[in-house]
Amino acid sequence: MNRGRWARLCLSTLLGVAFLWLLFRWSKLEPQALWESWKRLSPVVALEAFAVHVAIYFVRSQRFRVLLPLQHRPSGAAMLAVSAAHNLAAYVLPAKTGEVTLVMYLRAAAGVPATDGLAALLVSRLLDLATLSFALALATLQLVLFREPALPGAYLGLSALLLGGAALLMLLSARSDVLVVAAAWGAKRLGAARANLGLKLLARAEDLALALRRAPAGRVLWVATGQSLLMWFLIFLFYGILARGFGLPEELGLSGAAFGSGLAVLSNLLPINSFAGFGTQEGGWLVGFGLLGVQRDLALSTGLGVHLAQLASTVFLGLLGHVAMGWFRTQGRAPDPGAVG
Repeated sequence: MNRGRWARLCLSTLLGVAFLWLLFRWSKLEPQALWESWKRLSPVVALEAFAVHVAIYFVRSQRFRVLLPLQHRPSGAAMLAVSAAHNLAAYVLPAKTGEVTLVMYLRAAAGVPATDGLAALLVSRLLDLATLSFALALATLQLVLFREPALPGAYLGLSALLLGGAALLMLLSARSDVLVVAAAWGAKRLGAARANLGLKLLARAEDLALALRRAPAGRVLWVATGQSLLMWFLIFLFYGILARGFGLPEELGLSGAAFGSGLAVLSNLLPINSFAGFGTQEGGWLVGFGLLGVQRDLALSTGLGVHLAQLASTVFLGLLGHVAMGWFRTQGRAPDPGAVG
């Protein structure tokens, strides 16, 4: 690791420590209360959450797989290994720099061209944002109309805004090449074509736009959308199981868990997030569940516990993915042209 990467890692770690210190001060969480919350998690609940986490990994990997062109599609097992290794890098590395590892891993383990891997990654992230927006809209609507005490009626506007955003993101996932073309046009207008680096980036943008136009669409996109809905249901279930296990009240239900953890996920998308999202994820969790009436100290203690459990599971599955990916690479396995879905 070069000096620049070490500097970014140290800076992101310090940023996470600072965020957590501010949250501890704001919530007035005492170490004893934190320990008491963590002791509530039973081994049975932890195993249930881990089983759901494994299911999330399987669905996510198969969604990546169907978004790749048929001739470059790896086997299901190889895609699972690549996806697990990529998720570790994306989760741990700061400022989302680990996202690009999917492209590298697909090329190394399965010979997938970089532009096709990048196209699948871009479409999958648009589907994630669309599905998250849709789920948050439904959760907000349920919490306004059917929860006691209900969220204020003003949140209906938020629900409508999220539904509109979900629809727009779904359209973009079907024509994501438009985003790349628009970004390239903006770069040209700003004079990027006058520099060698700018010319190279514009050429890559053209290749990516072409790969996006070649990417599977139609029925395949509907299959990927269904997989996204299933995956995010499992994600909210995973957070809900751990949240109750660490002490959040059961009456929050799945809608409450989706609302609170959904805000935590959104806050973790910020480009300023720290090492493994520490501080930013807890901040979103605290705000989300605080809006539902959960006390600050309890929200922070459960959010930090959930984050540590998620990190442990992510590291374990990611390391297994790296080992399996190395094995597939040494075996020289070629992509498997399996059936769509």
